Amino acid sequence: MSDHVEHNRAAWGGLAEEFAESGRRNWAKNEIEWGIWDVPESSVGVLPDVAGKDVVELGCGTAYFSSWLARRGARVTGVDVTPEQLATARELQAEHGLEFPLIEANAEDVPLPDASFDLVVSEYGASIWADPYRWIPEVARLLRSGGELVFLTNGLPLLLCWDDSDPEAPAGEELLRNYFGLHRVDDASDGTTTFQLPYGEWIRLFRANGLAVEDLVAIQAPVDGDAGRWDFVTLEWARRWPSEEIWRVRKAAA
Repeated sequence: MSDHVEHNRAAWGGLAEEFAESGRRNWAKNEIEWGIWDVPESSVGVLPDVAGKDVVELGCGTAYFSSWLARRGARVTGVDVTPEQLATARELQAEHGLEFPLIEANAEDVPLPDASFDLVVSEYGASIWADPYRWIPEVARLLRSGGELVFLTNGLPLLLCWDDSDPEAPAGEELLRNYFGLHRVDDASDGTTTFQLPYGEWIRLFRANGLAVEDLVAIQAPVDGDAGRWDFVTLEWARRWPSEEIWRVRKAAA
């Protein structure tokens, strides 16, 4: 594994117990929600009808998102590189009587056959923690003709305004990071690595892998969002600028 995969795997292994409770809460919900602000799918409308479709979630963690899709009739497979997170997912599967495959693997090298899925999803999974120059080609390989990729990632404005060297300081109104050349962001506070690209780079990467952009949704935090939930962004900031973005792209039909 690449160094960022090893570091992120270790970090999320250490956080598994902390995130088990949030995973349990999310498994108990009925509505699909996106990101840190719990924005309902009904208000963003980025997912297709998943009933009867083969879906893979890359970076599934506790697999709450996969569980929502499975309840809607999808044939889901969850993929995550962290065994501790997958252990929580299996416990929650047993609690809820809901079974679907869970595979320990890196989203940059997925041990599943070509053209196996109608939909690939990632909500703060591979979309954040895997190198897009590696996981986007994997998505193109896994998708069937006409299949879709829907993923949520950090808002580009947030990364440009957030100083990761001070974990207690939320994003401000000053640009602190270069836009040009943006790719790998090594977090000095915890040793993890996230990834983000300039908008044009995303589009060129999609096109190079036979994927066309269907939509890009900038997430605005709801008025009643939990203002004290996260250190790196405030509700006020996320009401003015997007702290999260959802891409929807489609593989060209054969």
